[in-house]
Amino acid sequence: MRKTLLTFLFTFLAFSQIWAQNKPTGIAAKVAGMQKFSGYFPFYWDEATGRILLEIDKLDQPFLYVSSLAAGLGSNDIGLDRGQLGGEHVVYFQKVGPKVLLIEPNQRYRAMNGNPAEEQAVAQSFAQSALWGFKVEATEGDRVLVDATEFLLRDAHDVVGSIRRSRQGSYRLDPSRSVMYLPRTRNFPQNSEFETTLTFVGGEDAGGFVRSVTPSAQAITLRQHHSFIQLPDKNYTPRPMDPRAGYFGIEYMDFSTPVDQPIIKRYIARHRLQKKHPAAPVSEAVKPIVYYVDHAAPEPIRTALLEGARWWAQAFEAAGYKNAFQVEILPADADPMDVRYNVIQWVHRSTRGWSYGASVTDPRTGEIIKGHVSLGSLRVRQDFLIAEGLLAPYEEGKPANPEMMKMALARLRQLSAHELGHTLGIMHNYAASVSNRASVMDYPHPSVKLTASGQLDLSDAYAVGIGEWDKLAVAYGYQHFPSGTDEQAKLDQLLREGYQRGLQFISDRDARAPGGAHPQAHLWDNGPNAADELNHVLAIRKKALERFGENNIKPGVPMALLEDLLVPIYNYHRYQVEAAAKVVGGLNYTYASRGDGQLVTALVPEAEQQQALDALLATLQPQVLALPERIIAAIPPRPAGWSPTRELFDKRTGLTFDPLAAAEASADFTLSFLFHPERAARLVELKARGSKLGLDEVLDKIIDQTWNAKRASGLEGQTQLLTQQLVLTHLMALSQDENAAYSVRGTALLHLNQLEKHAKKLAKSSDEGVKANALLALNRLLKPVEAKPQLHKDLPPGAPIGSMAPIGCE
Repeated sequence: MRKTLLTFLFTFLAFSQIWAQNKPTGIAAKVAGMQKFSGYFPFYWDEATGRILLEIDKLDQPFLYVSSLAAGLGSNDIGLDRGQLGGEHVVYFQKVGPKVLLIEPNQRYRAMNGNPAEEQAVAQSFAQSALWGFKVEATEGDRVLVDATEFLLRDAHDVVGSIRRSRQGSYRLDPSRSVMYLPRTRNFPQNSEFETTLTFVGGEDAGGFVRSVTPSAQAITLRQHHSFIQLPDKNYTPRPMDPRAGYFGIEYMDFSTPVDQPIIKRYIARHRLQKKHPAAPVSEAVKPIVYYVDHAAPEPIRTALLEGARWWAQAFEAAGYKNAFQVEILPADADPMDVRYNVIQWVHRSTRGWSYGASVTDPRTGEIIKGHVSLGSLRVRQDFLIAEGLLAPYEEGKPANPEMMKMALARLRQLSAHELGHTLGIMHNYAASVSNRASVMDYPHPSVKLTASGQLDLSDAYAVGIGEWDKLAVAYGYQHFPSGTDEQAKLDQLLREGYQRGLQFISDRDARAPGGAHPQAHLWDNGPNAADELNHVLAIRKKALERFGENNIKPGVPMALLEDLLVPIYNYHRYQVEAAAKVVGGLNYTYASRGDGQLVTALVPEAEQQQALDALLATLQPQVLALPERIIAAIPPRPAGWSPTRELFDKRTGLTFDPLAAAEASADFTLSFLFHPERAARLVELKARGSKLGLDEVLDKIIDQTWNAKRASGLEGQTQLLTQQLVLTHLMALSQDENAAYSVRGTALLHLNQLEKHAKKLAKSSDEGVKANALLALNRLLKPVEAKPQLHKDLPPGAPIGSMAPIGCE
């Protein structure tokens, strides 16, 4: 028995020694039994613990890290949309003892001359960022294994901050309800993709925007995505930015630059595109640019998105490429967040909102790695609604007018092309509408015509195809020149020739400012002359209102919903008002460079300013502002179950429709531009430089056509009195505005003094309405500091709803 036991013991010890010698060690031991995902950075899924273990086999090698939002909140106002990209970070893993740090060098400050000492000096002068610290779990040679779970399950997209900044509640990430999302966690040779399900809890102070889009405001569950991406090779050549070309881009300070050269370097953002045969006039590309349309978009929308996006092929063909730009349907098993796919994504929200074109860009060079378009699905419905308001198409016994759907799909094609243009690197061009619709990168207003028989014609509401500016922009950004070409000279020649053909480029800052001065840079306008177009859209508006009634809605629809269609028709002229206002006190200019022959600055001719002022004052006339009785009588309060929305007119009458509040908002809109302190300051300046139209003359004319106008009766008379009070508010506010020039405030005070004398005369009128209005004005004049235009009623939103940053959006 003892011998048997000894034999067993020796055998066991021998086998134990052999097992110990062959026992898995290091990384292999740590990941034994786990599911391996081979690819760019190998990683392992531990089903038992819900962990992701990341194998780092590229220490100290830079790569691109991008976080994004795969499944969103659905609120325009908060802005956490499905498919929303985060920022790009060039990072690398650095091992120090038992830790691995994820380091992001500072790309904004560089030394690019290849001198290591200068590079080190710059690196040590500016902070870098350690984005995360990982504990080493195992090592094997030059490979390191870390637990990446906590890194991946954090709030990388700052959902908590977005909700807090929107004042929609205080939330925190709940780790107990946050897990990996394995269906979209994948690995590929040049990119590793991770997706997580994150739950944010709290919500005791949740706002209405959160409550409207969540099953329970106490728990918001979203999905975030992380991408580790291999950086492009060094064969890409950055293209310098030119202010005349209209591109987004990158910029950084290069401290190795000679003193007599600009230290700030700027390069455009663009995809890599090269001709197979650079010397050939037309050549296929080495690698074409391919975009994919979301297969979730239904027909006929999907086809419209495809058609609009494919317009850009025209621009690349004009630049000498063959089949270099392609658009297909996204494969059913593809992930839109996968960096390998340029996508046009169909995004749903609770209310209509901005669409936008974003991209993943190499911060080192400006090379676009992934284009990502997000199109709000409710936008097409808004265009259909506008067409319903214009056409009154539901006449009993007749089929619905097909022009409504045609117009809505035409707009969708244009929107698809517009947002895709941003992902090619191209900025907005708001001066394109004056040059025969020269760019899809403008914001288009429907171009509706009046036929000889007085009918509204929507057949040419939106342009078809790429414009001449778009072709010029693509040529500047993507033209591939043969070796030995003076590329900079060729690019400059392209821009000069474009200007000589009448192509202009003016972008967001100049077009969006309420006090803007450029007479040709506007959002959602048409035509070469802002005043002429304002008169035209007023005629379209008048015709649409003349036929407005129950035929604007389908049989069986609550009559109260007529208000939904009335809003965009009553305010149909709103954008052209803004365009015309910029002509008054306007200054024409371009982004000229020395010696390029472009206009530098030029004052807008007085006659053109006067024409614009007259057109603007027409929008304040009682017959324009007052709605006819038949429309007012046709709109009852909304029935139970149809709650009012912010898309409707604001009211002072409770539940009932308020035509005077609608008039108040419209008149106030016009006056807010005319009384803008920046415009007022320019008008004072122009008068000092010899113009006959200064701030005095503008204020005189406004007062003459409101306070001094012939008394109207009925609702028009009440609208007239209301407009007089609005003028008074703006005049008092301008006199008290500490940001306004002294000369502006003084001029406003002078006109207030004159208006006070006039009001004292009107206070003696036998007309009770006129007398009451004058007494109110005199009372308000006692406290001019209390004049606040923001207390007036506002127009319902015309532009997409939400706080999305407009640059790169529409």
